[in-house]
Amino acid sequence: MEIKKNPKANLENYSKLFLQLGLVLALLISYVSIEYKTFDRELDDLLGGNLEEEEEIDIPLTERIELVQPPPPPPPAPEKIEIVEDDKDVIEDPPASTEADQDTKIDEPIKEVIEDEEVLEDVPFSIIEDAPIYPGCEGNKAELKKCLQKSIQKHIGRKFNTGLASELGLEPGRKRVIVIFKIDKTGKIVDVRARGPHARLEKEGIKVVKMLPKMIPGKQRGRPVGVKYTLPITLQVE
Repeated sequence: MEIKKNPKANLENYSKLFLQLGLVLALLISYVSIEYKTFDRELDDLLGGNLEEEEEIDIPLTERIELVQPPPPPPPAPEKIEIVEDDKDVIEDPPASTEADQDTKIDEPIKEVIEDEEVLEDVPFSIIEDAPIYPGCEGNKAELKKCLQKSIQKHIGRKFNTGLASELGLEPGRKRVIVIFKIDKTGKIVDVRARGPHARLEKEGIKVVKMLPKMIPGKQRGRPVGVKYTLPITLQVE
């Protein structure tokens, strides 16, 4: 018995249809794959959220400001110059005389300018220009200065009570009394002070220095000034 094929079961009749459906399906899959949107997963989600958020630091923008210097002032306007033709004579006014003759009257009185005298303070004996002059001393500046020192020492040696230190019961050895005084502008001995190991010795030093004679005052820049003098008196106690 021969089997007959049903003409409807022949698939070759639908080959074109299947081809078209395949093309449509391929195009549809391509379109969907192209248009499909994917979202990036955050790194924090992938690592379980253990990462801390980075701190954002705002960096201020700096702007360079240039100082605009003001424009220089315009040059002064030139003076008006009058142009005179060569054939005209220019008459100039003679300059006014500033000299006064015998007939000139002076209305304002002449004021005498008095300069303030410079007040010099007391000068130490070591830097005085002209040292005070002890009575009887002669010579140049250096000799007069040296003579003054020797005369004062000689006076102290004669007048000072050297046995006073032993009477006070001071320990043996050298004792020093410092006497400070001033030879003022008139040559007198003033402002006498003393410092020593005992009040009696200080009083004796002051008394002896006040007995010095009046001197010719010292000078600085040619003017009499007060001269400060420091006198050490050394005593030997046995």
